[in-house]
Amino acid sequence: MTEASQSRVGAARLDEMRADAEHAQRRYQLYKARSYGPRASSPVRLRELKRESERAASALKRASTDV
Repeated sequence: MTEASQSRVGAARLDEMRADAEHAQRRYQLYKARSYGPRASSPVRLRELKRESERAASALKRASTDV
């Protein structure tokens, strides 16, 4: 694989990771907002979504510093 194609694959993977991190953050924020409303929400689920959001953001940060 040439260096140019490797960088395209790396850039594509970073874009995918960025989208995953944004999606996880959005899901956490939406569920957090839901917890203030009248509908039932689970504190356990909120913690899981927060943890998932933090994990995705951390993975993106590690990957972007490796490039």
